[in-house]
Amino acid sequence: MHYVRLIHVKVPQDQMAKAEKIWREDCAPLMKEAPGCVAEELLKCLDAPGEYISYSEWETEEAIETYRKSAAHDEIQRHSRALQGAQATVKRYEVIP
Repeated sequence: MHYVRLIHVKVPQDQMAKAEKIWREDCAPLMKEAPGCVAEELLKCLDAPGEYISYSEWETEEAIETYRKSAAHDEIQRHSRALQGAQATVKRYEVIP
């Protein structure tokens, strides 16, 4: 069974290109290297410009918690804070077999 972590992000439209660049070049590589991370994707909403979901899939809840306490997580937060006016909500889900 895997666990999914979704980060719902709203970015001002003038920050969209910057947000996508930060995710692609700085955040995604760090997440994908984290122990227990199975997948990491950025979903761009087609109906609401500036809305994204960072989708990550994990082997265990413990892997998520270990990642959240890691230097990689701190680095990702530092990069994310470079986006002015961005708002994020984090939610965890269990995949039902």
